[in-house]
Amino acid sequence: MTREAVLARTMVELADNLVDHFDIVELLTTLSDRCVEVLDIAAAGIMLATPDGPLQVMTSSSEAMRVVELFELQSDEGPCLDCFHAGQPIVNQDLTAATERWPRFAPVAVQAGFRAADAIPMRLRGQIIGALNLFRTDPGSMSDDDVAIAQALADIATIAILQNRDTVATREVNTQLETALTSRIVIEQAKGMIAQRQRIPVDEAFNRLRHYARNHNLRLADVASNTVNGAIDPSAYSSQA
Repeated sequence: MTREAVLARTMVELADNLVDHFDIVELLTTLSDRCVEVLDIAAAGIMLATPDGPLQVMTSSSEAMRVVELFELQSDEGPCLDCFHAGQPIVNQDLTAATERWPRFAPVAVQAGFRAADAIPMRLRGQIIGALNLFRTDPGSMSDDDVAIAQALADIATIAILQNRDTVATREVNTQLETALTSRIVIEQAKGMIAQRQRIPVDEAFNRLRHYARNHNLRLADVASNTVNGAIDPSAYSSQA
C-alpha cells in the first residue's frame, strides 16, 4: 500500500472515531500506529496534559517506547517535554550526540535502541494539549514533507479531542481525561496478564487485546477491564481471537 493510500485510510479511521462512542485511547493508538507506518520510523508515542497540567503517557506503539517515554517524564527532560513547553516541533535530534541537552534521557533512549528522535506539538490556535514522540533506530533526519505529515496527523487528533471537549461540560471533560488515564493503567494490567498466560511479548499481547476488542465491537478499555476482573480469561486471546 502506498503512503498516500495509508494516509487516506488513516484520515478515515481518525474521523470514524468521532462518530458515536468517542474513544480517546483508540484514537491515539491509531495515530501512533499510523505514524510508524507512514513515516517509516521505529516507534511513536503520545503524551497529553492532564486537567491539572502534568504530561502523561497516553499511548506507545511498542513496549520499549513506553518505557523510554515514562523515563522521559521521570527525568523531566527529553524531546517531547521540550516540544510541549515550546509549542514547536523538535526535529532531527541525534540522541547519540544529545547528552549535553538531555544528560539523563539520551543515554537511556540510546540503550533502548533508539538513535534519533522528533517531537511534534498537539496544538490548535495556541492551545497545546500534548505532543507526539517519533523515535528511530537509525540515525537520520525527517524531510520537510515528513514533518508536515506528522504535524497534520497530530493536528487531526488534536481537533478531534478538542471538538469532543467542547460538547461536554468542564466536569465531564476532566472526567474523560481521568478515565482515559485509568484506562491506560487497566490496559497495561491486561497486557501483562495476557503476555504471561500466552507466553508472548507484551507488544503482541496488546495487539491481540486490541484485535479482540475490534472483532467483538467492544471498547478497548472495557475488554481490558473484563480481562483484569476475570470476566474474560486471558487464554481467550489466541492469535485467531
